[in-house]
Amino acid sequence: MQRSRSTPVDRIPVSLLTGFLGAGKTTLLNALSQGPDMVGTALLINEFGEVGIDHHLVEKIDERTVLLDSGCVCCSVQGDLVRALKELHQRSSRREIAPITRVIIETTGLADPVPVIYTLMEERFIAARYVCDGVVTVVDATHGLAQLDAHREAVRQVVMADRLVITKGDLTDTASRARLDARLDSLNPGAPRLDVRHGRIEAARLFSSGIYAPADRMPDVAAWLGEERSRDEEARAAALEAPVRWSRHPKPVHAAHGAGRHEDGVTSFVVRFDTPVPWFGFALAMGRILQEHGPRLLRVKGLMNVAGDTLPRVVQCVQNVAYPVVRLPHWPEGGPFEDQRGRLVFITHDLDDAAAQAIRDSLMNLPGDAAAIRIAAASPQLPTRCWLNERIAPSTPGMPQLDGWLIQPRRLRHRTATL
Repeated sequence: MQRSRSTPVDRIPVSLLTGFLGAGKTTLLNALSQGPDMVGTALLINEFGEVGIDHHLVEKIDERTVLLDSGCVCCSVQGDLVRALKELHQRSSRREIAPITRVIIETTGLADPVPVIYTLMEERFIAARYVCDGVVTVVDATHGLAQLDAHREAVRQVVMADRLVITKGDLTDTASRARLDARLDSLNPGAPRLDVRHGRIEAARLFSSGIYAPADRMPDVAAWLGEERSRDEEARAAALEAPVRWSRHPKPVHAAHGAGRHEDGVTSFVVRFDTPVPWFGFALAMGRILQEHGPRLLRVKGLMNVAGDTLPRVVQCVQNVAYPVVRLPHWPEGGPFEDQRGRLVFITHDLDDAAAQAIRDSLMNLPGDAAAIRIAAASPQLPTRCWLNERIAPSTPGMPQLDGWLIQPRRLRHRTATL
């Protein structure tokens, strides 16, 4: 007898929060984390790229929040996912942390959800203690259709979903939204579609879907999970035939499944800033970068140290769109940002080495604020125009700066007298 999806189980439910780069997963998670329904929830946050950014945006961080960085959870850090779930269960059993009632895994936007779900369903230790409760996929109303057309991962994220959360609906027109809805109807007609603004939604509407049942979905889902099983069996057979190698930190066989997970041409790089940046000069340079390379920039994100501002600023861009900046209440303690130096992570598709170097060069040679303001005034379509409204005192290279004070040169305005 097949168990009903709504039947309660004595295992910890795990919900997968997925969606393509920049769709708004972290915004949703941050809003959810403030609600009473999230008590007892452990968060596993996965990021693609050398420097993790998103977990700094989640305001409620404690010992039950785990960052899986420097790779994608569906491939290079899949073994880390298994270890993290094991450690959470063991620490909870030893009462080192409060009891865990739910786990939410926020995947990187490039993650294929298939191997993650397979791991939850088939890895023995994990499947005995956790149950895949459901998949929530966040879809950007402004970029979602183009992402579904261009990226296999975006399609799989939608097809595997129990809930489709549509974000940024207020930023798109009726015709574009209708085309997106038609595409979602063809990929996953059975998933409820929830429109969300600024991440505001009750957790009960997203989670507690019951046991994840591939049979309830499009035929592709069962086929994809079957392919994952074949990969798993092949990897285990290869491991048995391979010469024995001793290691202090062995990784599960599953960790080697990353080959061929993502499309060719997806790469990432980091730009580091050793000194505080002039805000308007930085905004101008980033605006030009988005104008020239936007279609190949899947996402740009980072924390910036801005001259004249003691708080870090979170910068986020998707393709040729720059989103309003967010100030964090303080610089992160520990990790790469402990030195309070700015870093930007670029996740790109089909961006050649010359273009990547040109981006680095432009960010290392920022114009002063005064010059940037004059240039920006003649560029009404600059993608980062929303950044230019930030009230930061313009800085001048070479001028002294003291704690609590920013010294500015006095400028005289020439006025033409009317006779």
